Amino acid sequence: MAAAAEYAESLLHKDYYVEGCPGCEVDRLKHSQRGLPLKQILTVWIIVLSTSLTISSLFPFLYFMIRDFHIAETEADIGYYAGFVGSAYMLGRALTSTLWGMIADRYGRKTVIIIGCLTVVVFNTLFGLSLNYWMAITTRFLLGSLNGLLGPIKAYACETVREEYQSYGLSAVSTAWGTGLVIGPALGGFLAQPAEKFPGIFTSDSFLGRFPYFLPCLVISIFAGIVTIACFWIPETIHTHNTERTSSQEPYDALEAATKETEENKSSKKSLFKNWPLMSSIIVYCVFSLHDMAYTEIFSLWAESPRRLGGLGYTTEDVGTVLAISGLGLLVFQSSLYPIVEKIMGPVVLSRVLGIVSIPLLTSYHYIAMLSGIALSIVLNIASLLKNVLSISIVTGLFILQNRAVDQDQRGAANGMAMTFMSLFKAVGPAGGGILFSWAEKRQDAAFLPGDQMVFFVLNVIEVIGVLITFKPFLVERRRN
Repeated sequence: MAAAAEYAESLLHKDYYVEGCPGCEVDRLKHSQRGLPLKQILTVWIIVLSTSLTISSLFPFLYFMIRDFHIAETEADIGYYAGFVGSAYMLGRALTSTLWGMIADRYGRKTVIIIGCLTVVVFNTLFGLSLNYWMAITTRFLLGSLNGLLGPIKAYACETVREEYQSYGLSAVSTAWGTGLVIGPALGGFLAQPAEKFPGIFTSDSFLGRFPYFLPCLVISIFAGIVTIACFWIPETIHTHNTERTSSQEPYDALEAATKETEENKSSKKSLFKNWPLMSSIIVYCVFSLHDMAYTEIFSLWAESPRRLGGLGYTTEDVGTVLAISGLGLLVFQSSLYPIVEKIMGPVVLSRVLGIVSIPLLTSYHYIAMLSGIALSIVLNIASLLKNVLSISIVTGLFILQNRAVDQDQRGAANGMAMTFMSLFKAVGPAGGGILFSWAEKRQDAAFLPGDQMVFFVLNVIEVIGVLITFKPFLVERRRN
């Protein structure tokens, strides 16, 4: 059987390339690849970055945006309303991610990628021009529901490189995602409220003075527009032919004989919900995603809230600086060290260990707030850098498990389903985080876990749950032939 499979594979590589099929052309190029496919990895990285910048770019200025909408009755209520704006994006994505995955399987990854990038251009720009609270929620919801590329791009990352480089491709997805989750807020922090930060350049009655949160959205939308145009030249990876017999009969005969048993196994695994290696990895992914999104929302609210309420009293620019440093460190680690460590430890063990390390790190945040001056700046930057590296590395390992759990014809749907469930959990994250933060600020004198201690305790409870379900028999890997 092994010899037959090897023979069939050799015939497949030499002869089983259908003329005019984009998927076959990509397979042919993969077979001839030698060395690390930097072009393909960089392409995936840039596409994911263009859409992930929008996910959390609003968090550094959301506190002040809600304040300016005059919808919160007290300062402590700002976090409550901010949470729903942060959740609108993820709720929209949760409702449509599976559909976009199915569209990607049927009509191609490239189509969904282009539509997703174009959505960023339109609705992220409109969000920056929001006139009131409800316009902000609506534009964020549409931005999430019409941008379905984050699921299919994971399948695309696997399909454009050889199997031994798939961890690099998926690492590019999570690296760009993580970089976007850090650089996006950094842009939001630096570029929001330009009339206040640069009064010599922008006056209060200028366009950017009247729309103080438009500039960071505009910069991100321009970048997404350039990426949208460039995406017209990326290759499609979907096969547009069927496996009916052609004039090249012998390779098909050999292939059928060698893979008959495999095909029978495939047919019994067509239901994604019955694929436990996939479903277990998605559930673990959802728990960690809930934690990460709640942390992202809470970190900016905590840093910008006043000292008397347990925060740091930071400005949007201060938060932007911290997140920019975290993004640089994250990029270096994910692009150089993560693939090496993942090969040594495996995605499951690595995710488990990093989850455990995150718990004491997050506990230290309450004590970091007691510092001041240069000591606060140094320790906070180190903690933020480590927390983001740990979080994104965990997600990368789970990406790998999800894509190994299915075959190519189901990757789009599988990743779309993962994005649906993950988005539901991430929709809960900002809303729950905002409500939790607002409640915690009102209990500064409580006897049990007062103020921000309760916030970080709840985040750690979620992290512990995520770590526990990485063990067998809950989380299992697909056995590979």
